[in-house]
Amino acid sequence: MSSPSPAAPRARTAVYAAFVLNGFFMSTWVARIPSVRDTLGLSNGGMSLLLLAFSLGSVLAMPIAGAVVLRFGRARTVLGGSVVVALGLLVVSVSVDGFGSVPPTALGLFAAGAGVASWDVAMNVEGSAVERRLDRAIMSRFHAAWSLGSVASAGISVLLLKVGVPTWAHLCAVGVLVVLGTTVSTRSFLGDAAPATAGEQPRAGISLGQAWREPRTLLIGVLVLCMAFVEGTANDWLALGLIDGHDVSHSAGVAGFTVFVVAMTCGRLVGPVALQRLGRVPALRLSAGVAAVGVGVFVLAPNVTVAVVGALLWGLGAALGFPTGMSAAGDEEANAAVRVSVVSSVGYTAFLAGPPLVGLLADRTGVVHAVTAAAVASVVALFVAAAARPHADGVALGAGGAAAEGKLSS
Repeated sequence: MSSPSPAAPRARTAVYAAFVLNGFFMSTWVARIPSVRDTLGLSNGGMSLLLLAFSLGSVLAMPIAGAVVLRFGRARTVLGGSVVVALGLLVVSVSVDGFGSVPPTALGLFAAGAGVASWDVAMNVEGSAVERRLDRAIMSRFHAAWSLGSVASAGISVLLLKVGVPTWAHLCAVGVLVVLGTTVSTRSFLGDAAPATAGEQPRAGISLGQAWREPRTLLIGVLVLCMAFVEGTANDWLALGLIDGHDVSHSAGVAGFTVFVVAMTCGRLVGPVALQRLGRVPALRLSAGVAAVGVGVFVLAPNVTVAVVGALLWGLGAALGFPTGMSAAGDEEANAAVRVSVVSSVGYTAFLAGPPLVGLLADRTGVVHAVTAAAVASVVALFVAAAARPHADGVALGAGGAAAEGKLSS
């Protein structure tokens, strides 16, 4: 095994920063959604249509983000994405507090969605490259950093709301922060033309169209989609399930959701240990199985205490699927950008389709039983996890003599 590049530890810190800043922005926007709705005088239905602009920006940008990374490089794409996010926030700020107008607000959200999608793909590609240089499966920790950034932003947002900081000032300040932060952090990214690892033969890159026709890449996309659905269902419906199904207070429902978030973050922090000891595919299967059991316990719980235990297992099980799928997509560095963009495009559809699907089920069965769909998705993920076995043309992290079995070690 070759020794890690001296630049790899600095790049690892830089990727952590990129994930933290991305999560910080997202949580800031979520915290300001009620303020934007009230200022624009929108109903909940009208606000949901406005939020669709952000989702459309992300969904449309995601498939071409890989090509952008190949053209401009990972560092420039992350920095460029943060600039587009900041410009989008500026447009939103002026439109909401300056003019009270919906169309330009939607345009700003569309831009912010496109910027954050490109940023997301590029930082995952860089994270995969850092894993390869360090020979350690640490992608889940990068995603844990995203969660920590979102939690920090949520806390700061609560304080700013309490002291009456206006929406425009909050959003603009965060826009400046993410641009300055990514400007500094991307300077320590790895070079895009990094040398091949010992034993790896250079390969010509595939096109985006070819990546969309690769069975392995599409199956990894299905894995990520399923686990994103598992995570997203909890984000949208877990607290409501506790409130409606166990007649608890709003604060108790949110507390139950907090258990899920903390469990998922802890699972991502310790995920590399499971990947090291079990290997990628067994760890993914275990993770998906624990998620399915957690959802089942939550749905069938006779009381709120047991339901919270289910939420804890649900969070632990949801921890590894999404980041490990991204890592698997980037196994072969020459084609990491296009494959990560394909996997992201497939996976992120869960965040669009998930809420209305569970909502329709909830109208018929109640929220508690509707989230059973997350258990079904976990079972599907368990069966397609084999697709994440290290790519035959890539280099398995810490493979040693176990490469054929897809083991990952630190």
